[in-house]
Amino acid sequence: MGNMKIMLSNEWGIAVPELIITVTILLLLFLDGLAPKTFSRRRLAPLALTGVLIAFVSLLGLLSTGKESILYDTFLLDSFAKAFKLLLLGGGFLVILLAAGFSSKEGFNEYRGEFYYLFLTGLLGAMFIASSGDLVTLFAGLELLSLSAYIMTGIQKRNEASNESPMKYVINGGIASAVTLFGMSYLYGIAGSTNLREINEVLIRITDSQILQLLSIAFLLILAGFSLKAAAAPFHIWTCNGDEGPFIPAAVFISTISKTAVLLLLLRIIITVFFTASGDVYGGFTFLEKNSIYLSVLAGLTMVIGNVIALRQTSVPRLLAYSSIAHAGYILTAIATVGGGYFLLDTLWFYLLAYLLMNIGAFTVLQHISAETGSVEYEAFAGLGRRSPLLAAAMSVFLLSLAGIPGTAGFIGKIHIFLGAFLAEPAHYMLAAVMLVMTVVSYMYYFRILAEMYFRRGQLESKKRMPASMIFVVLICSAGTVLFGLYPNVGLDFLHQHFGGFADFMGN
Repeated sequence: MGNMKIMLSNEWGIAVPELIITVTILLLLFLDGLAPKTFSRRRLAPLALTGVLIAFVSLLGLLSTGKESILYDTFLLDSFAKAFKLLLLGGGFLVILLAAGFSSKEGFNEYRGEFYYLFLTGLLGAMFIASSGDLVTLFAGLELLSLSAYIMTGIQKRNEASNESPMKYVINGGIASAVTLFGMSYLYGIAGSTNLREINEVLIRITDSQILQLLSIAFLLILAGFSLKAAAAPFHIWTCNGDEGPFIPAAVFISTISKTAVLLLLLRIIITVFFTASGDVYGGFTFLEKNSIYLSVLAGLTMVIGNVIALRQTSVPRLLAYSSIAHAGYILTAIATVGGGYFLLDTLWFYLLAYLLMNIGAFTVLQHISAETGSVEYEAFAGLGRRSPLLAAAMSVFLLSLAGIPGTAGFIGKIHIFLGAFLAEPAHYMLAAVMLVMTVVSYMYYFRILAEMYFRRGQLESKKRMPASMIFVVLICSAGTVLFGLYPNVGLDFLHQHFGGFADFMGN
């Protein structure tokens, strides 16, 4: 009875977006299971979209709410959670629209209903990660996200390539989970608590050199586990297969929603636990000041390997997979320069916004070209500028943004990260130089697709009609990419107005 009173005393209103997504998942599950085989599962898409839209609107209603928590601080509603859950829900809405227009000859239509509730389950795990204040809820959210992704990548059971992808993903994901959990167990052993804030309070007072060594081991294990999940080099081998599989909606989920959630997990742990932790027995350095070199090396390797290997690709999905590895390196550059302070989260929020728009948009165009030509090679884009000028223009916007060309949201995001590397104390000149050089290298493979679209004559003259839902995705993503590229203050002012520099998060 006492436990029931405690449960009822919690302010459950701060978890309304998650509760809405949960109810939507259950409705989809029952409808898909009870409906006859003759029932078209395409009709379930509006329900999934409605659930995400209502959750998004309910989250907007919580923007004015101060920092609150429930369940002994395991679930938090702070500026960090609200800002990044807006991105997750917005990206989720676009991915469901893409999936609604997706068609395949290899058995997706009969599993379309399963995809919707699996996708929402993964999205729910990502939202829990954004709001977690405890190692247990962080890991539970991560596994909810991962298990859903494993199934989605192999949902086309009759396709050999689609079966290979989840096998590799499960093996690597299982290893990543084990390594991450091992690192978290060290934190629990040192602090005697799974609550992130309580762990930090213990770590601030550490003066024993042996415990500091154990803390370094915990940090490296968590970083390695994160690198496997986020496909950061040299732990990136599986991602090209996960993104190359024929089921593009799952590839988009992995490269956008899943990757964003894993980065949020790393940010939660680094800033809440390690940012002010003791770095030496004399208290002269913080833990991150002593160990940020590992983040810098990881960021540099990820940028170099992602961009260099992308140069050799002939398959556009594999190119976008290695491109996503490179972009993980750019994001890690921002995290490595966490000494830049409060501007870190503003920079990452804007960059992830740009990344979601340009990546989802590029994959949507790729899906249409694949359905139209039956190919995913560079040559499939030949002559697109002639047969579909508007679609080619949209793809050009996405490619230019991915490359970081001025006038696009991708350029603004990269500039902020680049400047942040100089503002940090000490400045990360080498990391900024690597980022600049690798950005120039990326022009070679992005511009090759542009050359195919506008300077090569394609064999296909007739064009296939793009589904209305996918047209909407392309319009939203291209308009957003240009809008935030030309008027970045539209996004930044919204961020500053509603989240106040993330002071409640940075101050824990």
